[in-house]
Amino acid sequence: MPDYYELRRYQLRNGPQVKRLDEFLERVAIRALNDCGVRPVGVFVGVLGDVNPAVYTLLRHTTLESVATVRSRLASDREFQRTGAAFLDVPATDPSFMRVESSLLVAFDAIPELELPPGAGTAAPRIFELRRYESHSDAASRRKIEMFNTGEIAIFRRTGLRPVFFGETLVGARMPNLTYMLTFEDMAARERCWATFRADPAWKRLWTTAGLTDPEIVTNVTSVILRPAPYSQI
Repeated sequence: MPDYYELRRYQLRNGPQVKRLDEFLERVAIRALNDCGVRPVGVFVGVLGDVNPAVYTLLRHTTLESVATVRSRLASDREFQRTGAAFLDVPATDPSFMRVESSLLVAFDAIPELELPPGAGTAAPRIFELRRYESHSDAASRRKIEMFNTGEIAIFRRTGLRPVFFGETLVGARMPNLTYMLTFEDMAARERCWATFRADPAWKRLWTTAGLTDPEIVTNVTSVILRPAPYSQI
C-alpha cells in the first residue's frame, strides 16, 4: 500500500509565533503524532522561494484511516491538550499562527514509501527542495506522473538527485498538481546534481518526447528551499 502524506505550511508573523510553534512541535506535537502511528514527522523552515517566516511539516501516514482520524485522536488526548495548551488554547488577539495550509498526497508507484535521507534525526547539515508541478488538466498531470514513474525518477537517482517522497495531490491548492521533495548536502551540491541531470542524454530524450514536453503537460513549477529543524525526524 502506498504512503499518504499530509503537507502542512504554517504562515507566521515575526515575533513570538515563531518560538511558540517551534516549542510546540518539538516538545508536544511530534511525540503525540508518533503515538498515533504518524512517523516520521518532518519539520522544515523556509529559506528561499517562499514568504517567510513559514514552517512546513510533513506527516507520513500508512493508511487513509490514519489521515481521517488523527485530529480526533489528538483532540481526545488529554496529555496532548495539557502539554500543548500554550499553543492550542490562545485568544484571537494572540494567535499561534496566521494561517495553516494543508495538502493530502498519495505516494507514486515508483516510490511508494517515504525514503529517509542520510542524517535524518541528527544535526547533520543538509537542505531540502520542495517542488510542485501544476498541470492544465487531470490528464496532463497523469502523463507527468507516469513520466516520473517509468523513467524520470530513475534518472534522478542515477544523476545524484536523492528523493524523499513523490506524491500526487488528492486534496489541496492549485490542483491538479504533484509534489516531491529532494535532499542535498548544501546548495553547491544541489547545483551540481541538477546540472548533471539536465545534461543527461536519457533525460534530454525523455524531456523532448512528443506528449511529454513541459509546454504540453506542465504549466507552472514552484521550488522552495528548506532547512530541517534540529528535531526534525526527516
